[in-house]
Amino acid sequence: MWFNYGDVNGHDFWNNSNAIEGDHKGPFGTIVHKEIKTAKGGKDRGELTVTADWLDKDGKTMLTETTTYYFSGTGNQRIIDRSTTLKAAGQDVLFKDNKEGVIAIRVRRELEHPSNKPEVFTDASGKATNVPAMNNEGVSGHYRSSEGVEGEDVWGKRAKWMNLTGKVGNENISVAMLDHPQNVGYPTYWHSRGYGLYAANPLGWKVMSNGKEELNYKLPAGKSVTFRYRVIVTSSETTDNQLNAEAQKFAKVK
Repeated sequence: MWFNYGDVNGHDFWNNSNAIEGDHKGPFGTIVHKEIKTAKGGKDRGELTVTADWLDKDGKTMLTETTTYYFSGTGNQRIIDRSTTLKAAGQDVLFKDNKEGVIAIRVRRELEHPSNKPEVFTDASGKATNVPAMNNEGVSGHYRSSEGVEGEDVWGKRAKWMNLTGKVGNENISVAMLDHPQNVGYPTYWHSRGYGLYAANPLGWKVMSNGKEELNYKLPAGKSVTFRYRVIVTSSETTDNQLNAEAQKFAKVK
């Protein structure tokens, strides 16, 4: 699970691999971990707070990040709450509308959508491999949004939550991601694809809406913005009613 964006004052923090080829030459930004501020454990809850700097191509800090993760769960369920606060450093920061962002999960092969068309896969070093036909054995992923949109049609649609379901072996799995009413752009657009990219993008209005909406969110120098998300991983099937109830509970979290 990661949090970054494709256009921050013109810098790409999403495609920031040195192995990227072709026309995309950057500039690329870098997020540098600074410190673990707190790490707390307990019977029912864990908490981890970390800080990071978002650097431009010259190593100058554009944003300072403070993120707190809250971990909880029950017998068949685990919950991760992520609260990320970004503060603009010495200048205004423009998050120009871009499809690459913001909070994302890369899921295992079994939870991808079955694909019957050729695909191109890129490894950790940036090397692309063309695969003419996919082996879909055991691949069972399926998206469903709070608005009832299903499958790969969820891309570019707004929703309060998204649920990815499938099977790993004989085990039913649900991976739900919830937006928070206080987030910029609520309810978020979804940048979720069949090849295992599961992302919510509250900032990329123009590209996600095919030009019908535009945001270009600006964070003034010295000001902060907070993004809150909840991820619920359940070892069973989950219903719309269950997730609507979870969304109502999460909405009360400050």
